[in-house]
Amino acid sequence: LGPGPSGSSSLPQRPPAMAPLCPVAAGLLLGPARAACDPALLGHHRVTLCINVSRQQPFPGLPHLRCIRVPVFDDPAEDLYRHFDRCGEAIEAAVRGGGTCLVYCKNGRSRSAAVCTAYLMRHRKLTLKEAFATVKAARPEAEPNAGFWAQLQRYEEELQMQRQSAEQRT
Repeated sequence: LGPGPSGSSSLPQRPPAMAPLCPVAAGLLLGPARAACDPALLGHHRVTLCINVSRQQPFPGLPHLRCIRVPVFDDPAEDLYRHFDRCGEAIEAAVRGGGTCLVYCKNGRSRSAAVCTAYLMRHRKLTLKEAFATVKAARPEAEPNAGFWAQLQRYEEELQMQRQSAEQRT
C-alpha cells in the first residue's frame, strides 16, 4: 500500500502512545489504568494480581483477578511509603506462585512506578538507582513525584539498615 491522496499511508496510524503494559521484571508489569481495564490485554499477559495505586481509577472487574487498592493521589504530600512493604509482599507472592502482577495508576508514571521501584529494592535487593533505572528502562515515562522520590530514598535507607543489622547478627 502506498501513500494515499494526502501523502500518508492508507493504513490507519496510531497516535504515539505510552506502551500499554510494560514488563519491569519477571512477573511484574507496569501500566496505566486504561490498559489495566482491557480484559484481552490482561489475559494476554496472564495477569493474576492487580495493584491499583489510586483512589479513583477502576478495577478490571474480572472475577479471577485478585485486586488490591492503594488509595493515594499523585500528590507529593501523600504517604505511599507505608504501602511499600504490603505491595512488595503481594507482588512477591504472586510471582513465586507463578503469576503476574500488574501495578497501575492513572497514567502509569508516578505512583505505580514508585511501588515497582520499592519492590525491586526490597525483593531484588537493588539500590534505588538500580531499581529506578530498571523501571525507567521498561517504561521511559516513569517519573515518581518529588514526595514519592523522597519516600523511596527513605525506604532505601531503611532497607540498608535492616540488611546491615541482619549481617551483624550472622
